[in-house]
Amino acid sequence: MQFICNKDNLCKAISHVSKAVSAKSSIPVQEGICVSMHQNGITLTGYNLEIGIRTTVPATCNDTFRFVLNARLFSEMTRRMPGEEIILKIDECFNASLHSDSTHYRLSAMSAEDFPELPVVESTAKTSVPQDVLKTMIQESSFAASVKEDQPILTGELFEAQDGVFFVVAMDRYRLALRQEALPDQENFHFVVPKKALNELIGMLRDDPDAVCEFSTNGRHIVFAVNGFSLFARLLEGQFHNFRTSIPVDSKTSVILSKREIMASAERCGLLISEKHRSPMKCTFADDFMEISCETPVGSIRDKIPAEIFGSNLTIGFSNKYLLEALRACHCDKIRLQMNGSNKVIKITPVEDESFIYLIMPIQLRD
Repeated sequence: MQFICNKDNLCKAISHVSKAVSAKSSIPVQEGICVSMHQNGITLTGYNLEIGIRTTVPATCNDTFRFVLNARLFSEMTRRMPGEEIILKIDECFNASLHSDSTHYRLSAMSAEDFPELPVVESTAKTSVPQDVLKTMIQESSFAASVKEDQPILTGELFEAQDGVFFVVAMDRYRLALRQEALPDQENFHFVVPKKALNELIGMLRDDPDAVCEFSTNGRHIVFAVNGFSLFARLLEGQFHNFRTSIPVDSKTSVILSKREIMASAERCGLLISEKHRSPMKCTFADDFMEISCETPVGSIRDKIPAEIFGSNLTIGFSNKYLLEALRACHCDKIRLQMNGSNKVIKITPVEDESFIYLIMPIQLRD
């Protein structure tokens, strides 16, 4: 039994599918890629029981057969092959060989009997989103997802569609990031996707407004169909916080700033701040300026940048790290800060609209 296929196509497929393979497992087949030979080509599958990725590569096959190859070896061997085509031969005892030009590898394969089956996601409701839109929505919100496992639901991102608007929301105990886009003619939905799965999805999405990503769910799992690949993930269980109740509807102080200038100032403050020496950025908004100061045992800084201030003057404390992560995620030249006092949540949006909303809890300043 054998198949013949293009090397570049095979290497690209292995590269993506390998992302769903366990690096270390007590079950050897979970460290491998399942290869299914059939009439239309070969189907490659990686599945670590959390994330699964599957794709089909055009190939000439002389029979049908399923087997598993160690993902690391399969990837390295095919990548280093010299020719444009790769021939893989395998017998019923799972002795495999790879040929390309004058290079010839032999390796042991495994039976696919113990390879876990991907979940079946049968749904008539499919959601279509332009790939470039979905990519930016995830990239501009995922930084706020929790990295702590004590609240598993917060380690993912909420996907919600309501009344023609698509929301992607991430949050932990101290901040929230929301991206929203119009998504007309789609059914309402509400579920939470693990951040690990979305990190792999981002690597598959193109910056192409004409390319579409489709996804569907059965309530327990989700499958994304993108560029010939299918990415499967188990949805997170639990009640995601009602993000709408956290978003202030008005403000006592509104400030417009250059994103570049406030980032530069925050980065200058960051030279004094570390895990050992923590201190908030003290920010005073008055007289058309944002005055920033920070003091740690390492040293101190005072900085000032121009600002358009509407409403009451205010002094408030920021987390340098949280502010920078939010600013790096947003793609706009100017931002608006909205505040209701020194101990209330800080709201960050673009100046023109609320396509993204970032909320950051302030830090209490010492007198």
